[in-house]
Amino acid sequence: MCTLSRKRSISYLSFRILFMEQKRTWWKEGIVYQIYPRSFKDTTGSGIGDLRGIIEKLDYIASLGVDIIWLNPIYDSPNDDNGYDIRNYKAIMTEFGTMDDFDQLLAGMKARNLKLVMDLVVNHCSDEHEWFRQARSSRENPYRDYFHWWPAEKGIPPKRWSYFDVNEDAWQYDAQTDAYYLHYFAVKQPDLKWENPIVRQEIYEMMHFWFEKGVDGFRMDVIPFISKDTNYPEIEAQAPSEFIAYYANGPKVHEYLNELNEKVISKYDAFTVGEGPGIHINQALDFVHEDRKEMDMFFHFDLMSLDRKPGEVFTMREDRWKLSEFKKVFNEWDSAFAKAGWGSLFLANHDFPRAVSRWGNDSQEHSKNSATLLQTFLLTMRGTPYFYQGDEIGMTNVCFTDIKDYRDINTINRYETVKNNGGDLNKFMDNEQHTARENARTPMQWDSSSQAGFTTSKPWIRLNPSHKKGINVAYQEQENCSILSYFRKITALRKSNPSLVYGDYECLNPEHEQVYAYTRTQEAQRLLILLNFSNETVHFSLPKHINYNRKVKLISNSLILDEQTYKELILSAWQAIVYRLE
Repeated sequence: MCTLSRKRSISYLSFRILFMEQKRTWWKEGIVYQIYPRSFKDTTGSGIGDLRGIIEKLDYIASLGVDIIWLNPIYDSPNDDNGYDIRNYKAIMTEFGTMDDFDQLLAGMKARNLKLVMDLVVNHCSDEHEWFRQARSSRENPYRDYFHWWPAEKGIPPKRWSYFDVNEDAWQYDAQTDAYYLHYFAVKQPDLKWENPIVRQEIYEMMHFWFEKGVDGFRMDVIPFISKDTNYPEIEAQAPSEFIAYYANGPKVHEYLNELNEKVISKYDAFTVGEGPGIHINQALDFVHEDRKEMDMFFHFDLMSLDRKPGEVFTMREDRWKLSEFKKVFNEWDSAFAKAGWGSLFLANHDFPRAVSRWGNDSQEHSKNSATLLQTFLLTMRGTPYFYQGDEIGMTNVCFTDIKDYRDINTINRYETVKNNGGDLNKFMDNEQHTARENARTPMQWDSSSQAGFTTSKPWIRLNPSHKKGINVAYQEQENCSILSYFRKITALRKSNPSLVYGDYECLNPEHEQVYAYTRTQEAQRLLILLNFSNETVHFSLPKHINYNRKVKLISNSLILDEQTYKELILSAWQAIVYRLE
């Protein structure tokens, strides 16, 4: 009796210690589904997705087992950068619908216990925003100090690199007031001056507007970039990655994020996830440690750089990435958040190629298993998992070969840069097939009809022909062993096993170049995850310290082959297995 009581006491104590270290919250336990509205579902025949299209598909979204929808920008915008150039923060883009449509969407989500996270784009706005229209009218205008200006009489401003500028120059000359304005992104996206407290108050008031409507949080676009040294000094940077690291470490970035949290976020049961380019792993807890009261989590870009040339943002490296490198990224970032803060898990989004084409194998032979393997990976790691629309059916890269098929300012302007510099356009286009953002932005594939069930007219961007080859929702709804059916099973598995959310993580054999194996342990429960990231059947040996009496299969994306011995396992190509060890 005493022994049993003591065991219960120890178990309760360890439970308390675990959750003192990692406080339970809905956004840690939630699964996020990202929607790119322009490409999700068109209900008007315009060829452009809209809010009513999302409303129409809410039952489908809820059926996936996800909890949170992240909605890319739906605000009024001239669409120079597909909605990330905002003209009016409190209005809905006409192409997407009305504020009444938004209110109905939000109500429909609440009725299905779905949370809504909106995009917060406040490093910059559109040059058509009334603030900037006023600011560029004269140097004396009250809105002038809402933006960053360099008077032409001071000469050429110090070099700043721009993501989307044809000349890769973040200073744009404005003849009306004989001055340059700063734009880290496109020419039509002038950077807001957070150093002006009035600007910050305008932003906070806008955020309150959306929170009062009932939204549950914000994904904060390039949020580390908001603080600038307004002396605009010369900086020692050459490669784009060096400029990005400089942009992410402005002198008052933590002061501003803390103020944003204090003035807005802390007033609601909400969460924030920042887009964090330029944040080094050693700085991670400066942004997301609970005691800092800045952000809840952020997207780092170490994985997104893995297959790119060193120092480059958009150019593929010549050799293929290694699985040991892939593991190293996740091992290091999991360690960073093991005792404090919280991590995000993603393999793709609207800014990057499709996950199955990038990290898996999108061939007809292996696409199904590699897609479900990647789903298994995200849903069995520690951190909040983010899926992009179409991941649940294994959508692949479209690989456009003609510049006329592209709509993205990133690809179009960089094409012009290469052409103006006499570069190799064929090489550029080959690279874009693997890296272009358009790979993720082709319409959602609902069925195998001529327009994939996305629209009744010509879509705003070309469809991926894979919708006719089984990569569509209607086909996979009818197939018991489809990628879609597996996605529903693996989301259910995560929800029924808290150890997959809060459990300790241990990577087994981190140098193995074919198998990613790890355990998740919480209390007496220990789960073993085996992922074969290769096109071959692999014999894998468990480390000596992994002991168990028996293992119970919880899920597998293909038949389990005979095992040779207690510690020896055989994994087929792109096989994913989750065991409970007893």
